[in-house]
Amino acid sequence: MAPKSIISLFSLLPITAVLALNPSCAPGGNFDLSVWSLQLPTGSDGSVDTIKSKDLQGCSGYTGPTFFTDKSNGELILTAPGNPDITGCAKTSGSDHCRTELREVDPKSGKNTDWAPTGTNTLTVSMKVVKADDGSHGTAIGQVFASAASKPLAEMYYSTKGDIVVGVKESPDDNQIVTKLGNVPVGTYFTYVMSYSKNVLSISINGKKTTLSTYDWDSPNCYFKSGNYNQGKTAVTSEVHIQSIAVVHS
Repeated sequence: MAPKSIISLFSLLPITAVLALNPSCAPGGNFDLSVWSLQLPTGSDGSVDTIKSKDLQGCSGYTGPTFFTDKSNGELILTAPGNPDITGCAKTSGSDHCRTELREVDPKSGKNTDWAPTGTNTLTVSMKVVKADDGSHGTAIGQVFASAASKPLAEMYYSTKGDIVVGVKESPDDNQIVTKLGNVPVGTYFTYVMSYSKNVLSISINGKKTTLSTYDWDSPNCYFKSGNYNQGKTAVTSEVHIQSIAVVHS
């Protein structure tokens, strides 16, 4: 296994330098899904279908209607249905929306995990949004989620206009304070780095870094989420394509 410093370096290199995706494989054959489980928009409210890490891994790993490989280039495609009152999709407990979203787990046990923000904790994703939903801020594509509060500390959205914003709550029960991070036209590749390291929260979009306040959160243990969390008002299905995804902790 490569040292974490090397993994971190690789995540910053040009996409074409590090990717060799196989269009014939399930997503687990092209991406390290040992650190993720997958929440789906099926099942029942409060008890959505969840694919375990061990079942995601490998070229013959899980693939399904909302989580599959692009047969032209090997990218990971995640789709999520819109308004559950219209589409009938299943929601996780405490949510009003449906998702096809990766949730961080321990790669050894496959169980849900979290980490302290005192160390180095980064999520680096190269991706494009083919179809954003029509919610207030758009599709949620990345989260720093506070374990004990069971609430997102930071939630990053991509809109139908290509605006990328992040919402951070002042405390678990407050409304989000929204900060614009940048704009990337719909269908255009970009790379984001979400970091909660040494008690500092920041997000970079194509190398442009924005440092964010964590207000009154008092450095809670967190975990990453990434993928396609549809916030739409209508039935429009959102669609996200991922070229690379890497988590680093040290």
